[in-house]
Amino acid sequence: MKNANIYILAIESSCDDTSCAILKNNQVLSNITSSQAIHEKHGGVVPELASRDHQKNILVTVKAALNEAKVNLSDLNAIAVTQGPGLLGSLLVGISFAKSLALSLNLPIISVNHMQGHILAHLIEDEECTKPAFPFLCLTISGGHTQLVKVNSALNYEILGTTIDDAVGEAFDKAAKILGLPYPGGPLIDRHAKLGNPHRFKFSNAKTEGYNFSFSGIKTSFLYFIQNNQKTNSNFIQENLADICASYQHHLISTLLIKSIKVIENYKIKDFAIAGGVSANSLMRSKVKELEQAKAINTYIPKFEYCTDNAAMIGIVAYYKYLEEDFATLDFVPITRMESFI
Repeated sequence: MKNANIYILAIESSCDDTSCAILKNNQVLSNITSSQAIHEKHGGVVPELASRDHQKNILVTVKAALNEAKVNLSDLNAIAVTQGPGLLGSLLVGISFAKSLALSLNLPIISVNHMQGHILAHLIEDEECTKPAFPFLCLTISGGHTQLVKVNSALNYEILGTTIDDAVGEAFDKAAKILGLPYPGGPLIDRHAKLGNPHRFKFSNAKTEGYNFSFSGIKTSFLYFIQNNQKTNSNFIQENLADICASYQHHLISTLLIKSIKVIENYKIKDFAIAGGVSANSLMRSKVKELEQAKAINTYIPKFEYCTDNAAMIGIVAYYKYLEEDFATLDFVPITRMESFI
């Protein structure tokens, strides 16, 4: 007989990290992630190589998560897995494994939106972190998404603003590639920026309606900025790397916060959270704390382990879906792009 507690095995394989977590209710017992170093020499994620490595890593990762949590397969109440957004081949590996496991154990399966996971990571039970109160505003910032989401409850959302083209994480990665920095470049820009002057160089901003974002033009203007300066000084990047990184990073973070502040003021938001890979950026984290003081609001920054892709965030969404008996049928398919939360 199963325990009165809810035990969920969650799998995340949307891009290049294979992750498995075991949750007991809203508490994380284990969260194991196997990263793929193979993409570094290619300067970005190669989808075919990613899916192959998921196939190699998934069983080992699941076993490690079960062992660390000291949980047996017979203890589980449900299997959860990322349905999307993400790379088709990578999603297929995780979904196929999760379906097979759920079928063999006669357990319900729960499909999860990856971005919903980033948001609800703030609801994981953790003695070190407090939880935002509903409704709260969440700025989701990653390589594929930039959204301002009003979170009314664990499973009810309103997207107030989104990027009309590229995501902010993409803007970081593209700039890093232009600068000749190895993949993944976003954290390296952050590292170099700490030594530079954030006000030395200026970049233009795209005009967007409402609370929407646009980063495609910013990427292009950065490319032209580098090319034009290299025409007069071939060593421009090497001689000014710290200032370039600091100025560009400051520009991107400011763009994100200007729109966020508008929503906070217009909707009278009291609780503001950030989520996704770019929430690990040091300037972003410090600026959010400054915003807390300036606007007299509560701000919430995820622990580093919940910023990047991980299965614990998939598990917490699944926990709330389990409470509502929101289970998937075995015929669900991966969705590479998700325009709304499902």
